[in-house]
Amino acid sequence: MDVFRSNLPQSERAAGSLDPRLQPTPDYGTLGPSLDLTPKPAYGTRDSNRRRVLTLRLLHVAAMMAGIGLAVAVSSSGGMGAVFKKLSRRFSSRENAGTSSPPSPSLPSSDRDLDRQKPQKQAEILLERAVAHSSGATNQIEARVDAWRGKLKWDAQLGDLTTAALNSSDRNVRDSAIEIQLVAYGLTKSQSTVDALVRQAGLTDHAKRIWAFWSLGLLANRGIETDRVVQVLTVHLKDTGGESANDSEDSRRWAVEGLALVGTTSTISPLLDAMHNDPSPTVRERAACSLAESGMFTHDQRLIAVPQLINYSDDPALDAQTRGWAFQALADITKQRLPNDSAAWRDWYQNSVASGR
Repeated sequence: MDVFRSNLPQSERAAGSLDPRLQPTPDYGTLGPSLDLTPKPAYGTRDSNRRRVLTLRLLHVAAMMAGIGLAVAVSSSGGMGAVFKKLSRRFSSRENAGTSSPPSPSLPSSDRDLDRQKPQKQAEILLERAVAHSSGATNQIEARVDAWRGKLKWDAQLGDLTTAALNSSDRNVRDSAIEIQLVAYGLTKSQSTVDALVRQAGLTDHAKRIWAFWSLGLLANRGIETDRVVQVLTVHLKDTGGESANDSEDSRRWAVEGLALVGTTSTISPLLDAMHNDPSPTVRERAACSLAESGMFTHDQRLIAVPQLINYSDDPALDAQTRGWAFQALADITKQRLPNDSAAWRDWYQNSVASGR
């Protein structure tokens, strides 16, 4: 099977089994030299939006840095958190200015110069331009990405740039990041790829399962077997697959991440269900984050979740922390700064959203 274009033994490729060469990067909880390997419930705090986005997206780094079965050797120095902070500073001045800036002096200044670069460098240059909102960068990526297939290596530099792109407020930039990930991973956009990943999602090997969940989300986001992928990921939110308690919790969390990555309206309901009913605070928090600002949803899609989030905010069946996440999600989605009072949110919704004002 040539779906994954890897150097795995033929027996493994024929079985549709992926062999992750790396473990997840566990630096999504805290930043700096003293990393705590346990995720922090930072979503419920009143930190700035930028800090919350960083916490959300660094989970994506963990999946991307896995390599998803490719024969790659990803090396990273200083931790992904530190790298992303550096990239954020690099691009923030351009984004805040609201205008496109010319490429860095070290980058080719014309398409002719770009054509002289190797595919790996082309992808890096165009991703950086896309994150900086340089005009035409995402169109260039769309035009070139198929020609890069089989020629990109998933390394730390490409991973850093893709992480920055996934944090963009521009949907076209995020779409470009997903396209480049799929090419760098060697995943073809086809039913046969989904078939292999669905099989892998049913394996007992925990690492292979969670990589499959992420990869399925990538493909479904691009319209490949989307309904089927949503169904598979939703089932895995309920099915522990005989895993240990810790692995089961982690699998459900990555199923949530995959659903958020799909970004279709059909994924709102299972995410709301996970936020309310999953026994793990980590999974409930990830579902709340996905509904609020993570994943690939549009603003209108997020608004669909608002009535249920209001219900959750005073649901006695939920613990105080989860109710707090509901209030935080409401504030992030609507950009309203109302008190943590369910009646106030219901009044606002009826007068502003439901009435069509």
